[in-house]
Amino acid sequence: MNNLQQEMLDDLAKAYRIFAGFGWGDLGDGHISARDTERPDCFWLLRYGVPFKNATPEDFVLIGPDGELVEGNGTVNRPGFYIHQPILAARSDIVSAAHTHTQWGTPFSAEARIVEPITQEACFFFEDITLFDDEEVQVQSLEAGARIAQSLGRNRAIVLRNHGMLTVGHSIAQAVSEFVILERVAEAHLKAPHAKPISPDAARFAKADLIRTGHDRASFDFLAAHHT
Repeated sequence: MNNLQQEMLDDLAKAYRIFAGFGWGDLGDGHISARDTERPDCFWLLRYGVPFKNATPEDFVLIGPDGELVEGNGTVNRPGFYIHQPILAARSDIVSAAHTHTQWGTPFSAEARIVEPITQEACFFFEDITLFDDEEVQVQSLEAGARIAQSLGRNRAIVLRNHGMLTVGHSIAQAVSEFVILERVAEAHLKAPHAKPISPDAARFAKADLIRTGHDRASFDFLAAHHT
């Protein structure tokens, strides 16, 4: 294993422990993927049965495009494979996707709508989030995952109706830090049901400024320091 792969798996282990720090994934209900640095058609997932809070670089398995175990020891998380493989295959620009069931994102998804720019953080996702308006909450096939990937399109996030949220990123840090932000945005929507969104122009301005600050790595490192 080269240095880039080791660094990636270190980040991936931190990502799962960040989720655990927020109390997410306590039933194993979620997954974070990372495209392999050497084999871009393969990706890493936490092997099935490992609590998120205990994730270490040794706990990941490398999964091939047909679901075969390429590297590592353990059982492949099949729902994770069905969701992540089509997304990573369709989006060569992304490295990671993050999804789990949360206190606010999951109930927000039951409203079958996307977030609006009602807070500063919500502007991250303005014109960059979509809805998977489908009742298949039990993803048991690549075909179902392909429909999620098609709905995601070129967006950075998607609301999976009656299921939860999913974010993607050019790095593990981006996918995970923006998932945390999206959870906060879902909370704001549910706590302020009559909130008035800001204008599209104001939302675009805020989004451009927020993205330009290069928040991803700094936010991820902060989360890892305080929630693992």
